[in-house]
Amino acid sequence: MKNEDTWNISFKTAKSPLILFLVFLAFGLWTGLTRHINYLYTFLYLGGGIAIGGFLGDALPHKHRTWGRRITQIFVASFLLGFMGFAYKENMQIEGFFFYLLMGIFAGATMHYFLAKVVGTVVLNRGWCGWACWTAMVLDLLPWRKPQNGRLRGWGASRYVHFALSIGVVLLIWFGLSRRDLFGKTLTELYWMLAGNAFYYIAGIGLAVTMKDNRAFCKYLCPIPVLQKIGARFAIWRMKIDASKCNDCGVCERNCPMDIKLLEYKNAGQRILSTECVFCQTCLNTCPKSAVVQSFGQFDVTRQEHLRYRGEGFTRPAPKPSVAAN
Repeated sequence: MKNEDTWNISFKTAKSPLILFLVFLAFGLWTGLTRHINYLYTFLYLGGGIAIGGFLGDALPHKHRTWGRRITQIFVASFLLGFMGFAYKENMQIEGFFFYLLMGIFAGATMHYFLAKVVGTVVLNRGWCGWACWTAMVLDLLPWRKPQNGRLRGWGASRYVHFALSIGVVLLIWFGLSRRDLFGKTLTELYWMLAGNAFYYIAGIGLAVTMKDNRAFCKYLCPIPVLQKIGARFAIWRMKIDASKCNDCGVCERNCPMDIKLLEYKNAGQRILSTECVFCQTCLNTCPKSAVVQSFGQFDVTRQEHLRYRGEGFTRPAPKPSVAAN
């Protein structure tokens, strides 16, 4: 029987982080050789941070494994916000991405959104939200990691309104006002990013305090899932509950920060197919039976979302098959 109070250093715990690091190394070599050597250093740093955090998330003693994800958050999020944003004066927010697309510039924001939030979701699901988001990096430090009341039905539509407003402002400045000189690593771009991030942090912390839910901002206001949920529906890397080990205790579901009815997917014989899953692995780290695992390589998709809303309980245990009398 595996001892959960000791380190688990093995090829199994190192394999997935090593694969991810090699993927980042490949992108770094490609962009470094074809564009600029700085891209190689950037991808080595990001890939290294993700690999270290991923390894620690599997190898640390069970009660400390959440630190793996937090270390990756600090590595990646602080680099994108601090170096690429504040030092390099590149707006890494969604409006910056739209501006760079209109300008036809292959910038850090363009590559970041393309890899992490558009194409990358087909592989890593919404892993960005769980492992690299600089807003969540702060929100995850708040004390309300385990939501108590469920989601507010219909409030998730606010994310689409926010997304539409972000595009609308960019199009107004670009086409309506013809102010195409405001971006391209200017001070205006830096001020935009400072103001935007201040809004995100104030709104995120305010929602968390009001609703006693660290991830309320992700559920109701963040515009990024509008992009991510398209590819995340087809993600090949997901969480899965092994029905042969699961005893329906519901610990995973009660601790899920995104209010996903995880056992509903298990009862249907499916992986966790919800596009609201941020791959934080809280379910894996809290399961007392080690029934929750990572699943890679399978192609499955569903349009149905099993989410817990206000007034609803958690998933009931699956009915046991009846045994016919002799």
